[in-house]
Formats: sequence, structure tokens, C-alpha cells
Amino acid sequence: MTLPHVPDPIIGDSASIDAIEHVIVPRVRDIGDFQVHRALPAAERQMIGPFIFFDRFGPVVMKKGTGMDVRPHPHIGLATVTWLFDGIIFHRDSLGSEQPISPGELNWMTAGKGIVHSERTPTMFRALGQTMFGLQSWVALPKKHEDTAPAFEHVAEAQMPVLQDNGRWVKVIAGSMYGETAPVKTMSDMFYADVRLEAGAALPLPPEHEERGLYLVAGKIEVAGREIEPGKLVAFKPRSEIIVKALEASHFMLLGGEPMDGPRHIWWNFVSSSKEKIEAAKEEWRTGKFKIVPGDEKEFIPLP
Repeated sequence: MTLPHVPDPIIGDSASIDAIEHVIVPRVRDIGDFQVHRALPAAERQMIGPFIFFDRFGPVVMKKGTGMDVRPHPHIGLATVTWLFDGIIFHRDSLGSEQPISPGELNWMTAGKGIVHSERTPTMFRALGQTMFGLQSWVALPKKHEDTAPAFEHVAEAQMPVLQDNGRWVKVIAGSMYGETAPVKTMSDMFYADVRLEAGAALPLPPEHEERGLYLVAGKIEVAGREIEPGKLVAFKPRSEIIVKALEASHFMLLGGEPMDGPRHIWWNFVSSSKEKIEAAKEEWRTGKFKIVPGDEKEFIPLP
């Protein structure tokens, strides 16, 4: 498949002037090892498609002898999506999965009815030091899949479809976009893509998905007549015509999909359509009924 043609005029046509619904400024949160910039959930929007949580961490330099240590903790009702631009993380979970993840690879962990995992800096990189930079997202599961069996999937960089032409580069990470479908198994109609544009290049964002968002990682873009700066999450109106123009070399993420089948309750690391399921998960973690993480049994994050 090829990327869509950009019609003239590129930017500022009347069809796209009112295309932006929200420009979300992420909140800064301290998670111990470093700060994160949390774009979802926000006051403006709880979700964009199934995306209910969207954090950027770094870039931060981890000095020699230090590292990231996200101790074992539980999840229900969601899938975690880890995407790195720099650094390496070692994932372990209660299924027995052990997987390092590097930039350009995908870790997709489906919590379903319940899973426990940890994310740490590998021993070698703890000794050497490294820069950490990436995104952690949560994708809410449809009601019919909230109690599915937990699962973990790692997708190598070479397995993901890439479209490239005329100063435009798009890697489809999950779901379907521009006629390409990523190999990771998802449980709802969605899309997630990593996009790089050279200065002056432009990319249409098709209206095929009802809820669409763009997170600008670096650079400067113009969309619907507005300039967007790095670190902002843009939520677009349904069915609006969107064309993104790079005012300088730019890097952004595209995300969204069909609306979730109702609102979700979020408490700590738990997401569910049911408050009762969250209360049950809290009690299971408090009383030690979740499965442990093999190889990382000595520590855990207590219930808040």
C-alpha cells in the first residue's frame, strides 16, 4: 500500500478549520525514578478510541549504577502498550514472560481478568547507564473481553508494516491504518502509528476511524490552521478532514479508533466498566491472591 496523496491547498481549507476538538496539555507526575507527562486521561477527554492512558517518560539520563525499577504491580481490564525511542527495559510478568524491549519493538500485555508485571533496567545497562525515552499507553478492553485470559506479545521491529515516500515515514504499530495492519492481536477497531515527516511534508489523516488523536513528540506541525508544539495531544472531531504539515522535521504518534462501549472507571492500575470488579481486584492485591512474577518475587508495589 502507499500513503495518500495530499490535495491542494495543503493547509487552511475550510473543511479542516474546525477539525480540532481539544489540544490537551499533559500533566506532570512524579513516579519515583523520573517524571512522566500524562496526556490521558484528561479533563477534556477520558479516552481517544480505546486509549485511556497515555504517558511520555523522558528523555532522562540514568546514571551509572542506577536504573528504572517499576516493581511488580497488578492490572485488570486493559492492555499495556510500551513503545521506546531510547533505552532498553526488561519486562517480566506473572505468566512467566521475560522480554527485553528496545526502540522500534512493541510490548503488548493484555491484562484481562488480571496480571502482574514489572519493568526494570537490565543489569548490563544499569552498570553502564542509559538514556530512557518512550511512551506507555493503556488500551481499554471492550466489555466482552474485560475478563479474558491474560496474555503477552512481543513484536519485533521487522514485523511491523512501514510506509515511506516523499519525506514521509509511517510505522503501523497496532491495528489498521493506510491499508496496512500490524500483527499484534487487538480486541477493538483501533490504530496506533509512529510517524516522521521531513520539513514541508504533509500527511492526510483519514476519517475512517471516528476518534483520532495526534501526540507531537518533536518538531513543529501545522494542522487545521494551528501550529502545534511538542508534548501536546490533539483530539480531532469525528469525520473531519485532517492534513498534518511539518513546519520542520517532526515526529508524532497517531492514535485512536472506534469509541469504547461506554465509560470506564479507573483506580490506580485497574480499568473496568464495573466498580465492583475494581473493588474485587483491590482486595485480591491486598490479600496476595494475584499470581507472583517469577524471577521478581521479592518486591511489589503496595495498594495505595
